[in-house]
Amino acid sequence: MKETDQHRSIWEYGVAKECRRGLVRGMGYTEEEFNRPLIAVVNSWNEYNPGHVHLRNLSERVKQGIREAGGLPIEVMTSGICDGMVLKNPSYIELPSRNLIADEVELIVESNQFDAMVLLSTCDSIVPGHLMAAARLNIPALMVTGGYMPKGNVDGRQVNYIDLTDHVGQTMNGEYDRRQAEHEVSSMYMPCGACGVMTTANSMCLVAEALGMALPGNGLMSAVGSELMQCAYRAGRQIMALLEKNITARQIITEQAIENAIAMTMAMAGSTNLLMHIPAIATEAGLTGDWWRLFDKASRSVPQLVGASPSGPWHLQDIELAGGSRAVMRQLLLQMHTSCMTVTGQSIGANYQDAIVYNPEIIRPLDNPYAQSGALYVLYGSLAPEGGIIKAGAVDPAMKQFTGPARVFDSLDDAFAALAESKIQAGDAVVIRYLGPKARFGTTAYEFQKELKGRGLDHDVAIITDGRFSGGSSGLSIGYISPEAGLGGPLALVHDADQIQIDLDRRSIDLLVSPEELADRKAAWNWQFPRENYPPFLRLFSKCVGSLAKGAVWE
Repeated sequence: MKETDQHRSIWEYGVAKECRRGLVRGMGYTEEEFNRPLIAVVNSWNEYNPGHVHLRNLSERVKQGIREAGGLPIEVMTSGICDGMVLKNPSYIELPSRNLIADEVELIVESNQFDAMVLLSTCDSIVPGHLMAAARLNIPALMVTGGYMPKGNVDGRQVNYIDLTDHVGQTMNGEYDRRQAEHEVSSMYMPCGACGVMTTANSMCLVAEALGMALPGNGLMSAVGSELMQCAYRAGRQIMALLEKNITARQIITEQAIENAIAMTMAMAGSTNLLMHIPAIATEAGLTGDWWRLFDKASRSVPQLVGASPSGPWHLQDIELAGGSRAVMRQLLLQMHTSCMTVTGQSIGANYQDAIVYNPEIIRPLDNPYAQSGALYVLYGSLAPEGGIIKAGAVDPAMKQFTGPARVFDSLDDAFAALAESKIQAGDAVVIRYLGPKARFGTTAYEFQKELKGRGLDHDVAIITDGRFSGGSSGLSIGYISPEAGLGGPLALVHDADQIQIDLDRRSIDLLVSPEELADRKAAWNWQFPRENYPPFLRLFSKCVGSLAKGAVWE
């Protein structure tokens, strides 16, 4: 039983190795193939997620590249849930499924001792879950992200789906024709790809590239374009080069690379959810830092270069035509650590120094930005001692300073009921609490924000929650209030009619209640996680999940 090289997949494992040899040969592989490096093609393809429904074809191109470069590709699968498709319970989406996906990759890849892996994903929780696994396992790894969904066609024009979804709330409020809304729904989406605006999915695809974990340009490619298929093939060949040079994930995911990813997030007005996903990737890479402070610092120093919807007029299709992610990176180089290693084997600077900007009105230079400061703000104050997050680029300037009475809800259902009964009025500060990781798994308040917008209150009402929002959120919507209510943070102590003051210029959020009164309320506070309401997986998640500031990974 002669060893042909030192790849870990063919080290001497005695009987276990010979059993695997027999099983592999039994599946029809030759001895020569068995002795090749074993490369996991970690796919999240499925038929219920439009962001992933095309990944089967991409994986075939990846496998072709691996074979031609001398490896043996083995495709394995992970979960891939779409939060737009889920009806039963959105709490299963972002954090629980993300952490589960990272665990799935660890279990599959480590138990089989794959030598390297290419990870294919597109959507909100799957891309960060795959990147967390790459950082955790620290083997040669490369991401292929599945591209954005092009514009849909409605009534003879191309449309941005996010504009049409605003009609849902208007229809429910009797302000928009129902038949027209139903007609729009039939054509507002294209067959595959991440929803084509700066929601969490596309934000994370850009992060993968800015970290150096995806090939140049991959972050802004059309899901239906030939360039994406070519990128997948190149990725298959490139993973073999990374294996040969033993370039592992943690050589790429460094603290400086994390700062590059944060800079890209600011330049593109990325999703607020990245304030939990980027720290999670960093933590899995063994890095320690005050990541939210880095976000806040970057929001003051890195301007917003692209007005991507919903923080501006441009669909990702427009941005790709203007030069795509290569051009954005080129414009951003002076704000980045250009020496960081990438999966190309070259530095960030070398990858992008010759990129072309075809439309500088869409992809702006640093000296003529779309906005002078980054779009994601971290707010601190007596209501959020550890921080709260807002997508400031999507806030009406008239709402930058706000003071109003609290309307407090301990569940989304209660908040929706009050909205339906017109009990939420202009000037209110709507507090929706017990949605954080410990209390309810980081549940999103995005649908509430969308319905509020549909009822015309988004310019007059603030939303404050320890839950999360979609990257498509807008208005004075502040999420991730920390410490969360489930941990007894100040959010748990708010009463109806308490005054809440928000100042985006000062980046502050304060509860205008005396410290003495808050101390009395804290002494009387009593809340327990309702274990009996949830199945074992979510009970386990609540028990084991850690701080949001570290990305809500396992403690």
